[in-house]
This record gives sequence, structure tokens and C-alpha cells, in this order.
Amino acid sequence: MLNSFSRVGYRLSNNIIYRSMSSTNSKGRVEQIIENKLRDSFSPSHLEVLNESYMHSVPKGSETHFKVVVVSDMFKGKSLIEQHRMVNNTLSEQLSSGVHALSVKTATVESWAKNSSVQPSPSCLGGMKNEKK
Repeated sequence: MLNSFSRVGYRLSNNIIYRSMSSTNSKGRVEQIIENKLRDSFSPSHLEVLNESYMHSVPKGSETHFKVVVVSDMFKGKSLIEQHRMVNNTLSEQLSSGVHALSVKTATVESWAKNSSVQPSPSCLGGMKNEKK
């Protein structure tokens, strides 16, 4: 469930709906890079890049936790793990330089037409702050 600070912005480009979710309507630099890399690599029919950093114990405006939803026929014939590896490889630079967590949902156009549900991410439990020593 989204908190009261969240806004969802939609924009249409080349018949593709892009959805951006963050604590503001403006996209951060990392979010824009992720969106551009995924769009350029997969030519998706549906793409969502969700900055979920606001749900975690990070400073306001952080770009450390993301969920991506990528629907592309480039995933045809690939296992789910292969699809996720394709996304992770595409974003390897971001994953090694500041993006702490990436949730990935991939689908082919055909499978997305049958089931386009995306589970909401759980609330942050505080990470290491709550671990017993």
C-alpha cells in the first residue's frame, strides 16, 4: 500500500505506458537511467520503474530501492531466472554503484495479457537496525 507521500505519474511514449512511482512526481537521475536502459535493451510493450526507496530507512530523495516491471517478447522461450538475469545484466552498473535492492517482474506480452498482476512490495522492517546481536 502506498503512503500518503507517494504519487504515481503516467506518461505515454510510442504507445508504451511508463509508470513512475516515487516520493515526488519528478524522476531522479538513477530512475531515469534505469528506465532508459530497460527501454533500450528490451523494447518493452509495458515498463514500470518504481523508486521504492521512500519505503525504507534511507534519507529522503534516495534512489536505492527499485521495482521494475518489464514486458517484452525478448523473454520468449527464456526461463524466469534467465529473464531476471537479463534485467540484472542490463542494470549491472547501477547494481554495483548505489542501487541496494532491485525487485524484478518480467513477462512476455502473451503472459502479461493473461495475468498483469504485480504484488505490492512489503513494508521495510528496518533491516539491520532490528537484528539482535
